[in-house]
Parts: sequence; structure tokens; C-alpha cells
Amino acid sequence: MRFDIVTIFPEFFAGPLDYGIVRRAREAQLMEARVHDLREFTHDRHRTVDDRPFGGGEGMVMKPEPLFEAVESLVGVRSAGAAAGAGGSAAIVLLSAAGKMFRQETARRFAGLERVVLICGRYEGVDERVAEHLATDEISIGDFVLSGGELAAAMILDTVTRLIPGALGNEDSIVNESFSENPARSERARHAVPPQRADNSFGANQTYAAERGILDYPHYTRPPSFRGWDVPEVLLGGNHEEIRKWRRRCALEKTWRKRPELLDGAGLGAEDRRVLDEIVRGARPAAK
Repeated sequence: MRFDIVTIFPEFFAGPLDYGIVRRAREAQLMEARVHDLREFTHDRHRTVDDRPFGGGEGMVMKPEPLFEAVESLVGVRSAGAAAGAGGSAAIVLLSAAGKMFRQETARRFAGLERVVLICGRYEGVDERVAEHLATDEISIGDFVLSGGELAAAMILDTVTRLIPGALGNEDSIVNESFSENPARSERARHAVPPQRADNSFGANQTYAAERGILDYPHYTRPPSFRGWDVPEVLLGGNHEEIRKWRRRCALEKTWRKRPELLDGAGLGAEDRRVLDEIVRGARPAAK
């Protein structure tokens, strides 16, 4: 299989690619890993990859154009998820604190593909259109914030490489590891974890008692219209109170959709709970 890593710090991967199982797998030609400098896909003299976010806020946001151009040049097709991962043979992974948690079953799925493209985010975030229209997966490695996606990409590359047949030498080595597929363990887990409520409402799982916060709101930067995907109008109007409300609602909706277990310990106030109830009711199928 092949890994493609898109980053503004290609030199970072000189270490992770040259040691241990990853190096042995490359030398045995069981997998290939290529690192691509995102700045090579810019067209201004400053090689700009970021810009200020619409609606104001701290930090800079990575622009969509160079990321789309980089990934599409690698997989050979234009978007809708770069044609859904080039026909299902590839995963296009945006590494993001707002993504779904990376787990061993995700690694197993990636190991069965021909290609995995890893997009390393930086700065305050990545333009939301990358997550919506380019990536097939948005992945987080934990409930914490890194300076960029490079460390996360190295961890995923290592985890997936170990699952490639022949990479470890002894295939039995992975059978009884943590997170390996163990039928008895899986059966116990199914009975131990309380099910989510039928209406998908929050509060179903009380495992997360500590305050955990919610996911970030979507970010957008220039251009305001890209391939027909427009920045939400509210961010262009300059009404800071409306922007605040929109961002909070989007953050709650994204958390409910992607990481509902975080809501149990998020310490939501009355207004947040009212908004969240609206989101849940709006997503619930109408009664027949």
C-alpha cells in the first residue's frame, strides 16, 4: 500500500519514516510512503497556505485551494471526497482535533486499502470545505490539541503499517495486543457499554463524568466562494452576536453528530441545552 503525507513541514518525517517497523516495511517494499510539501501547490510568490478567518477570531486558517490541488493531483480525480477516495480504494484523512477518534478498527480499515492520504492541519484550523468536500475521514488521535497534524500522521502511519501482512515478520504478534480483535473481549464490551438512546439524544452514556468540552465550530477563509461552495452568509455580515450564536450552534451540532459522548460532561447551560434539543428534534425522522 501507499501513504501520501501532505504537510508544510516535510522535513519532520525524515525521522519517523527511517526507523523501526516503518523502515523495514518500506525496505521490504510492503508499503511506500511519500511526503509532499503543501507550499509546492501554491501560486503566489509568498507560497501562502493560510489566511484570516471570516467572522473574525484568533489565529489563521489553512486555505482550501492548495489542499484540494495537492490531494487531487495525487489521486488523479476532482472532489466529492476526491471521488470518494478514488472509488473506495483510498482514504483521504484530515487530521483534526474535531474528527472522530482514531481506533484500532479504523487502522484495520485503512490497512485494507491501496492508499491513505494524510492531510496535516496547522494554525487555528482548516477551511471547513476541506472536511466537507475533500476528505473521506476526519480523524483525531485524542481529546487534546497539538500544534499540527504531523505527529498524528506519524502515529497513524505506524499503527496501520504494523497491520500490513509481513510487516511484523510474525503475524501472531498482533493477535493479543490491546485493541486487537478478541471475540471474548468484544462480547464483554457489547454487554458492558450502555446503548445510545433510540432518539440519539445526548446524555445516553454516563461514562464521561469529567468536564470534556465540545468540538470546535467550522472555520472558513478566502475565497468566499470556492467551486460553488460558499462561506455561510452569517460570517460575512459583520454581526458579531449572530456569528457567536451560529458558531456555538454549529459546535454543538458537530459534537452531537461526531462525538456525542463528549456532551455528557460538557457542563452545558440552559441555552445550549435548548439549542441542542432543537438540533436533535430537527434530525429525528418525522413520525409516520
